[in-house]
Amino acid sequence: MNQNIPHHVAIVMDGNGRWAERRGLPRIEGHRAGVEAVKGVVQCCLEKGISVLSLFAFSSENWQRPEMEVEFLMQLFINALEGEVDSLDEQCIALRFTSERSKLSTPLQAQMEAAETRTSNNQKLILNIAVNYSGKWDILQSVKKIARQIAEGEMKEEDLTESLFDNTLATSGLRDPDLLIRTSGEQRISNFFLWQIAYTELYFTDTHWPDFSSQSFEDALESYCHRERRFGQTSTQLLEKNHV
Repeated sequence: MNQNIPHHVAIVMDGNGRWAERRGLPRIEGHRAGVEAVKGVVQCCLEKGISVLSLFAFSSENWQRPEMEVEFLMQLFINALEGEVDSLDEQCIALRFTSERSKLSTPLQAQMEAAETRTSNNQKLILNIAVNYSGKWDILQSVKKIARQIAEGEMKEEDLTESLFDNTLATSGLRDPDLLIRTSGEQRISNFFLWQIAYTELYFTDTHWPDFSSQSFEDALESYCHRERRFGQTSTQLLEKNHV
């Protein structure tokens, strides 16, 4: 892979409701339009050779939204899975859901599991959907796992490392995001991948998610290409390492 192309891109897909309201449409129409934007970005990832695309589709806090909107979003997830899993499978895309699933409906949980199983051997792109997810929940559930293991004598406190902690997160097995994109003008993380984005490059755009086109994605990648990722080192150290 081109070293200037991120391995893992994460996106906070913000602005669906505002996109619809500015057009005098119900907010749910913005979510429907947002699905089309997802398709475009997925195709760009395939063309660029990006290995992982993580999409923040529904946060744990989103349950506080109007009941009708939440119900529509849940049905939209089901319909999207039914309508797109064949195409994703044909394109060698592996679906993965990073999610606290207990609050989701039984039919949706079943479809998520079936889609993951069906596409598990695909290797062209991992499409990771975060639904009913929060970074705080993820860290907390990881801590609880480790605490149980220590209490039951399966591990010692001194054995705990960053790598072991990584493996207990809901994103276990995925490399941390290289680039995080947030649309619609907000410049905050909103409880997404709090542990995983310690050294992730951040890119914010005023574009609402339904208007986030292939060119918008290219602009984000172009910005990433010009970043110097030092991970605590100096520029001189990086130059020396690259010339070894």
